[in-house]
Amino acid sequence: MQLYICTIENSSLKSKLNLENMNKSIKSILIIVGVVLIGYGIYTIVVPETILSIGSLDVKAKDTNNNNSYIMIGLGLAALLFSFIGGRKS
Repeated sequence: MQLYICTIENSSLKSKLNLENMNKSIKSILIIVGVVLIGYGIYTIVVPETILSIGSLDVKAKDTNNNNSYIMIGLGLAALLFSFIGGRKS
């Protein structure tokens, strides 16, 4: 009885396996970043008002400029889009 040990000799196969693992990691990171950016953008749109109360004095500050919020949502959507497009190529 002979025992044969199979090893991966082909370096292109090793690099392909490493590339697939790296693509999965990048896809996961992009999904997480996208969800966080979208969530933060929506949060800053919904809760833009700050109230400071000192005794009987109430100071309200409301930011009506939501450009940064829209940018965050757009970046989050772009990260999600790139994660899904990159997943289809591999």
